[in-house]
Amino acid sequence: MTDQLTTTHPAAEAAVVGRLSTLDRFLPVWIIVAMAVGLGLGRAVPSLSAHLDAVRVGSVSLPIAVGLLLMMYPVLAKVRYRQLDRVTGDRRLLVSSLVLNWVVGPALMFALAWLLLPDLPTYRTGLIIVGLARCIAMVLIWNDLACGDREAGAVLVAINSVFQIVAFGALGWFYLQVLPGWLGLATTDASFSLATIVGSVLVFLGIPLTAGFLTRTIGERTRGTTWYDERFLPRVGPIALYGLLFTIVVLFALQGHTITSKPWDVARIALPLLVYFAVMFGGGFALGHRLDLGYAKTATLAFTAAGNNFELAIAVAIGVFGVTSGQALAGVVGPLIEVPVLVALVHVALRLRRRYSPEALS
Repeated sequence: MTDQLTTTHPAAEAAVVGRLSTLDRFLPVWIIVAMAVGLGLGRAVPSLSAHLDAVRVGSVSLPIAVGLLLMMYPVLAKVRYRQLDRVTGDRRLLVSSLVLNWVVGPALMFALAWLLLPDLPTYRTGLIIVGLARCIAMVLIWNDLACGDREAGAVLVAINSVFQIVAFGALGWFYLQVLPGWLGLATTDASFSLATIVGSVLVFLGIPLTAGFLTRTIGERTRGTTWYDERFLPRVGPIALYGLLFTIVVLFALQGHTITSKPWDVARIALPLLVYFAVMFGGGFALGHRLDLGYAKTATLAFTAAGNNFELAIAVAIGVFGVTSGQALAGVVGPLIEVPVLVALVHVALRLRRRYSPEALS
């Protein structure tokens, strides 16, 4: 993974990029290849999705869980847990993140779903569920690649996880039944399992977070901080990207046949997602800049606002509406759009970074 730069000079950034591994430097290419492999497998072997989805622990797909654990652990092992107090004491960052994630994000997705998919109720419901599932997984990868604040990212993801357990069901009831009723729109009956939400959070965040914390604590005590940062982390760092690529292959293999057989439906679902990612990222970056948070925290605020927990959204959609439902398809199309868009936004963030003075990079 890239480390945080200490200068805004383009030549210095180019020098850092030149020192990146082949895996890091050509990440967009590998992601496109992984998406193509997953779609190809799902198309060539229609029964593959059923076999992959059948390997589960509770409501969690085991192959996806393995990929996410590999992806999350190295990033969380990099977090300097002793410095978390400087993040939790920043009320501007915490309040801004809560408002963007739990007020603006769900409301924006609700509005986009109804405006752009008024004639497709199943896809519309799926997108609303996606809007309620706030980021807890892949966002740490994008934040790290964009040189965001790792400690801030860990704290905001943890806060989103707690709110997810408490608020997901209530917000689902509000946006699918109460608010449409107030506005004279069609309502959707859906019941969300608290066990599904808790299980998703515990698997996708709890396990790698605990492992990352214990690794850093034990590693620093036994071998020292210098060894941990300079010897251990470079060895485990690439595992995160391998996990990301594996997860992408599995996700797209699960619905490869459906995605490739319904290209127009995928395009219809993609449009509100594209608008959503652009507005949430741009709004988060503008707000962070307005609050003078510095580049690192501003980037973290923007990525945690734009990212979504598609794993949870897919699990809930399948659990409530079925694996072949339109709601589940909308959830699967999410990462199809999110992955390339947020990779592009990483590059946008790094370009915006040049606008900050070295003193403002924090």
